[in-house]
Amino acid sequence: MVDMARDLDIALFGATGFVGRLVAEHLARTAPDGVVVGLAGRSRERLAQVRSGLEARAADWPLLVADSGDAATLRALAARSRVVVSTVGPYQRHGIPLVEACADAGTDYADLTGEVLFVREVVDRFHERARESGARVVVSCGFDSVPSDLGVHLLHHAARTDGAGGLTDTTLWVQEGRGGVSGGTVDSLRVQLQRTREDPALRRVVQDPFALSGGHRGAPGQREHWRPFVEERTGRWAVPFVMAPYNTRVVRRSDALLGGAYGPRFRYRELVGTGRGVRGALQARALLAAMGVVLGATAVPGLRAVVDRLLPSPGEGPGPERRAAGSFRTETTTTTEDGSRYAATVGAQGDPGYAATSVMLGRSALVLLATRDEPGRGGGVLTPAVALGDDLVQGLRSEGFTLDVRRLDGPTTSGARGGRGGLR
Repeated sequence: MVDMARDLDIALFGATGFVGRLVAEHLARTAPDGVVVGLAGRSRERLAQVRSGLEARAADWPLLVADSGDAATLRALAARSRVVVSTVGPYQRHGIPLVEACADAGTDYADLTGEVLFVREVVDRFHERARESGARVVVSCGFDSVPSDLGVHLLHHAARTDGAGGLTDTTLWVQEGRGGVSGGTVDSLRVQLQRTREDPALRRVVQDPFALSGGHRGAPGQREHWRPFVEERTGRWAVPFVMAPYNTRVVRRSDALLGGAYGPRFRYRELVGTGRGVRGALQARALLAAMGVVLGATAVPGLRAVVDRLLPSPGEGPGPERRAAGSFRTETTTTTEDGSRYAATVGAQGDPGYAATSVMLGRSALVLLATRDEPGRGGGVLTPAVALGDDLVQGLRSEGFTLDVRRLDGPTTSGARGGRGGLR
């Protein structure tokens, strides 16, 4: 891969948005000396304001005018960058031209999407083009879907190291989640709901558990049951995690890209537990009803104004104190083919949709840059676990994240620290 003409190591597209500014701040603090970061967006004046608020080492970062509606500016951005990071959503509306530019230019790319329809289109249109050019197009490098994807990555490596066989039933439990709802996430959800209402074929795509798996079909029985139920192993009442319809498909894409390496009986789901007994049942029903009200109101034009007043708009977010007070923790458990039990914990201090997400995306960009010239790093439309793997695990640990795996029925596994990313 010839990079001599590329004068930018990382281009941050959407640097003037709320999350974009947080990613810029993270890169200004943590990027190695000599790494050149370009701040890209529609307004040079606003980009200059963002740069002026960063640490002194960012004072000479280039400012780049680019617009999602102007393909020529995106092609120019991709051509001069080794890595492009995008925080400009909804990606269904704004993201396709930039992915195309990166896939054609052999430029690595990372984003924060949680949109099934966007990723499906990107896979269908650009996976082979990116493989040919060597571009690693890595989707969902934030709270959607790094904890999900890396949790299973750790479990797979631990079980393989211990010779315990493939993974079977695997469940992510949301143990803790304190933070606000991203305005960009709400806007993305609204766009996807609108498209599925208009086109029944798209609704079937969204409902397909293997929508992002490129034709690979894993073990049957993998779908979200949108009703409260008693989870068989724990005895707790549970409902699906609100982002399960997206995160589960990313994890299954990782398995597909790895040739079904997680095992022929691998099944994956994401749940929120609400406790046992009558109280647990009531809380499960209340949580599911609340999700239904928000989704319904978002989809109904007459109620959107009410939702918009209650939730943040795109480009808005909480202040520093509220971001710092947030946190998340997930625990993903599995049973392997030989009956062994493992659990992987992923968590961090900081609002998951803003503070933690900006670190995840910034670290993903730095890993892409650091590994760009390593042999065996295949291109294509990839996931965090496949493209970044343990390099991202180690990078997030260095930022204070918890990413650990333990064996529940024996000694701690020698594979507790994960495995190297990349296509096998």
